[in-house]
Amino acid sequence: MSSSKKICIVILNWNGCGFLKRFLPSVVGCSTGNVEIVVADNGSTDESRSFVEGNFPSVIYLQLDQNYGFAEGYNRALANLNSDFFVLLNSDVEVTPGWLDPMVGMMEKDADIGICQPKVLSLDRRNEFEYAGGAGGFIDCYGYPFCRGRVLDEVEKDHGQYDQAIQVSWATGACMMIKSELWQLCNGFDQDFWAHMEEIDLCWRAQHHGYKVYCSPASVVYHIGGGTLNYNSPLKIHLNFRNNLYLLFKNLPGSQLATKLPMRMILDGVAAFVFIFKGEFRSFERVFTAHVKFYFSLPSLIKKRRNILSTSKNRSIHLTTNKSVVWNYFILKRRKYSEIIY
Repeated sequence: MSSSKKICIVILNWNGCGFLKRFLPSVVGCSTGNVEIVVADNGSTDESRSFVEGNFPSVIYLQLDQNYGFAEGYNRALANLNSDFFVLLNSDVEVTPGWLDPMVGMMEKDADIGICQPKVLSLDRRNEFEYAGGAGGFIDCYGYPFCRGRVLDEVEKDHGQYDQAIQVSWATGACMMIKSELWQLCNGFDQDFWAHMEEIDLCWRAQHHGYKVYCSPASVVYHIGGGTLNYNSPLKIHLNFRNNLYLLFKNLPGSQLATKLPMRMILDGVAAFVFIFKGEFRSFERVFTAHVKFYFSLPSLIKKRRNILSTSKNRSIHLTTNKSVVWNYFILKRRKYSEIIY
């Protein structure tokens, strides 16, 4: 790597020794130059530490005293590190030779780019995009995240159709490069998210500070996805519904909050009754408790919202606010990014 900037790759681990055995070799072997690799351990009880220290002495093992979740775990880990760029990397990601170079080059060329992600493909189906990040993420008019290469549950094959580097709304937390100065400016992730959508919230706040978020498809990684929580797990359903309300309430401009948040809550209600119709009563309960938690969190969310909007330098955030993914997907049967965004 020609850049003299220091890069710190941080892998947050919780009882993921199997993933470390499988994927850490690619990270070590493909990450050359002024690069430091850190495994930040969220209070694991498996053999993760002995494996890393016994097989990869160049990797720093940072032990946290308990499981702080994804958001606070990274906050605590990065508070102890010094670098020009941080790379937040899931433990179930396989990287490829030269994967860091396109992202670093892009961010050095344009000082306004503060966050970047690679193209994320499926590890098991290597010609398909991976659910968690695809080729860059967007948010529709009612707060539903989607990606180039993935709309709701529909995942596309990669034919090079999204190989153009573009500005996006959010970068996946599965593999995200962020300037350390921006991480500090944003005070990292919002720990109240615990896990899921915390990276979307971070990207949104970064844009409030005037930075841009990009996808660099010239960089490619492969992701298992759902390694920590299955996509259909009740906990994941709860976090996704709750955190989406957190996300919208914190970041939407006042002119949009009064209309878009209530509509999203109505759509959540529709989703909850669909769960009942399918006999998935535990999932229905998780949607209900997500909304209850949102209401109880309003006092703290109001403070966060005021702080974000009072310091915002950019009220025109790069979002796909005029499209409804739900309408396009279920009514118009448009289930590809290219069919929705045209």
